[in-house]
Amino acid sequence: MDLGLSGKAVLVTGGSAGIGAAIVQVLLEEGALPLILDRQAPDAATQAALQAASPGGRSWALALDDESALLRAAAEVRHHLQEQGLALAGLVHNAGGNDSIGLDAPTAAWRGSLERNLLHTMVLTRELRGPLREARGAIVNIASKTAVTGQGDTSGYVAAKGALLALTREWAVTLRDDGIRVNAIVPAEVWTGSYARWLQTFDDPEARRAAIERRIPLQRRMTLPREIADSVVFTLSPRAGHTTGQWLFVDGGYTHLDRALD
Repeated sequence: MDLGLSGKAVLVTGGSAGIGAAIVQVLLEEGALPLILDRQAPDAATQAALQAASPGGRSWALALDDESALLRAAAEVRHHLQEQGLALAGLVHNAGGNDSIGLDAPTAAWRGSLERNLLHTMVLTRELRGPLREARGAIVNIASKTAVTGQGDTSGYVAAKGALLALTREWAVTLRDDGIRVNAIVPAEVWTGSYARWLQTFDDPEARRAAIERRIPLQRRMTLPREIADSVVFTLSPRAGHTTGQWLFVDGGYTHLDRALD
């Protein structure tokens, strides 16, 4: 299926690993030109793919909780788009991570969690509104099931992801006259490198994984990053042209189906 993204730029935060890297891969397969903002540079294979997509593909390594750095990066993105004559078809807010900042954490730690997980979404949406308006582009926010289920001892991350779900609806209204659609993808248990590393903190990682997978109704397995990425890219595309303000749960039924199914 041609998703109508060929030759168009899409900015992906946190695009160097995990779900973000999978999104970049699907965009490349669709002929889109990914722009990546992340704390670290993409791996060699992704860098090579971006260079092959030249002059459109590019990456920036920066601290996404540093507003000054974000403002500079947004200005560079606008300049790059203008210089290359590219339309900004999409903005994917993917960067962030569950940092276990709980209710008892100091205020500075709480504030830091919000800055790491939420600040960049506000700054980049504001600063790139113009290019998105010109292209009638779309925004996809990567949220988390923790925002609707709770998890315990991770108040900062949950607050940020809950805000991102609320902002999906708020921005869908705010940006409607700009022709910018805004939606959220809500993952639950996704098999990424960081998830695998987290499992290794348990005495019996395989038993822990099996216990989690038993609670996922569809096929008793974790969601693959590619499955999240496919949903993201379709939602970005003109094929989803009348969909906005929605939360799409790509989680094998984990969040909403009856726990009695265990």
